[in-house]
Amino acid sequence: MRHDVFAVMLFAAGFGTRMGALTADKPKPLVQVAGRPLIDHALAVAAGAKRIVANVHYKPDALAAHLKAQGVTVNHEDPILETGGGLRAALPLLGQGPVMTLNTDAVWTGANPLDQLAALWDDTRMDGLLLLLPDAAVGKPTGDFVMDEKGHLTRAKGARGTVYLGAQILRTEGLLAISETVFSLNLLWDRMIESGRLFGAVHRGGWCDVGHPAGITEAEALLARA
Repeated sequence: MRHDVFAVMLFAAGFGTRMGALTADKPKPLVQVAGRPLIDHALAVAAGAKRIVANVHYKPDALAAHLKAQGVTVNHEDPILETGGGLRAALPLLGQGPVMTLNTDAVWTGANPLDQLAALWDDTRMDGLLLLLPDAAVGKPTGDFVMDEKGHLTRAKGARGTVYLGAQILRTEGLLAISETVFSLNLLWDRMIESGRLFGAVHRGGWCDVGHPAGITEAEALLARA
């Protein structure tokens, strides 16, 4: 299975505060990385999806115009809703069935991350499938999740483990049971962990967070090596 059977949600509404002066006059997805806007690296990963939807909030006009010119449906959030609230608000645009989500503040090398997820997705066993790397591989002292030999995820709680890279497949029905309007997808993940239906997969390639200025240099070096 390839990712073209899924709708993809791009998270692009954040304030980009860690970028400092670089986001004083533009949203983070329009910051240049390796000669093109950061959002275009995410769009290259998502290309071919059944439908692509992006949320916008901070300095949205130029970003919305950039996305619409590439056939992306834009959902303007006001107020900003975080990842869980933003995904739920976009469900009427995404359509029925499991959806993919992709953070827009990273670059990737190696196999397409969304195709990797699509190839491993099992609708009978999974409510969520997250793409991960070992914490040591991304220079972090602890992980977000611990993954067992069958791929089940539990919270790392300060232990060594794996780091979530910002790409996933989710069944979205559980979003409707959450009472908050503004909330993180962590709430949904915890419910999936309780039911034993949150799984992980290890990315076959490189990844770099571009949430801060130093990440731009690191990302360009990663892409140059690919």
